[in-house]
Amino acid sequence: MNDPELRTIGIVDVEFGQNVTVVQPVNLYGCQIDDESFIGPFVEIQNGVKVGKRCRIQSHAFICELVTIGDDCFISHGVMFINDLFVMGGPAAGSKDLWRSTKIGNRVSIGSNATILPITICDHAVIGAGSVVTKNITQSGIYAGNPARLLRRL
Repeated sequence: MNDPELRTIGIVDVEFGQNVTVVQPVNLYGCQIDDESFIGPFVEIQNGVKVGKRCRIQSHAFICELVTIGDDCFISHGVMFINDLFVMGGPAAGSKDLWRSTKIGNRVSIGSNATILPITICDHAVIGAGSVVTKNITQSGIYAGNPARLLRRL
């Protein structure tokens, strides 16, 4: 019987602003988290991610590389960000040049278990729980569904 390779990350090479709260256990590495933001337990935030001021990232959220989140955002429980669209029919294993970026504006709220593909979401948007955002959101409003669609302007 072979022993597995055990890896631990925890918090490595993170740039924190002032008055940031982190509830462990978390995997935070190579990212920036700005002033007064909150990171809940079981969250993973990867290399190069930027989280703005006064954001709240709830438990079990996964924020992959190439994501930027503006100020005053709420990322609810279990939200998943995706940067690999499987353009070659499978994971871009070793080909980060195939990954795409995601930009979340200011004052955006994303509901539980939403999936956010590599897109841009404008300021003042609400994404409903369980939604799958597949296209850029360019006007403020409430969006929900799979794929997410505008329900009402704000």
